[in-house]
Amino acid sequence: MRLEGKVAIVTGAGAGIGRASAHRFASEGATVIAADINETGAEETAALSDSIHAHTVDVTNGENVAEMISSVVERFGRLDVVYSNAGIMRDGSVIDLSEEDWDAMFNVNAKGAFLCGKYAIPAMRDSGGGSFIITASANSFYAESDIAGYCATKGAAMQLTRAMAIDHGDDGVRVNCICPGWIDTDMAAPYLNENPDGRAFAGRIAPVGRLGNPEDVAEVALFLASDESSFVTGSAYNVDGGWTSGMTKAIALI
Repeated sequence: MRLEGKVAIVTGAGAGIGRASAHRFASEGATVIAADINETGAEETAALSDSIHAHTVDVTNGENVAEMISSVVERFGRLDVVYSNAGIMRDGSVIDLSEEDWDAMFNVNAKGAFLCGKYAIPAMRDSGGGSFIITASANSFYAESDIAGYCATKGAAMQLTRAMAIDHGDDGVRVNCICPGWIDTDMAAPYLNENPDGRAFAGRIAPVGRLGNPEDVAEVALFLASDESSFVTGSAYNVDGGWTSGMTKAIALI
């Protein structure tokens, strides 16, 4: 059991990548807190395993996040892994995007990771160290049209990963990010379903020839959460079927 005895928090665990990761962590022996602003979603994830516990949290609210961390440590005695996965996407170029949508994305995608780190890293340090993981994106490397704000937040997520890794290595905390490409989740569904060929196209642009699924990302999260990655920090892991490496293929198919 690769996470035997570890206590892990997964944010955005009410669906998609977060749900798959919470389930995978639990299957490897971790006690998992499935945290989400969607109470129903978190409870549905918790129902997958006796080792998963639901917690409703707004990652943009510092008091909410601090309370979550303190309650986890009080209940389970330690904190070893945090997977800061909560994220949202809003369409638009900088001309079309509203200030409200811009702020909402930065609040969840960047500030949420900041707040989780702010309050979790001291608890992880006190537990002897651990692993902090952030969901960034293939858009941390490559921009796409009409999602300017989202691309900006995911660039921020990658740089935050590197800065945290530098700052907290002495605390025994490793910090890495995962950069998914096209993954079959509720967030991606509007883009995948907007035309009859959407899903097939997303598969064709990846050198591996298929659309990704949440479990693909969960397996990488498990590696980063485990002691197998004890010499890995400040790194960005592409989980995109080779999409960012094969951009020439994608362009040729457009």
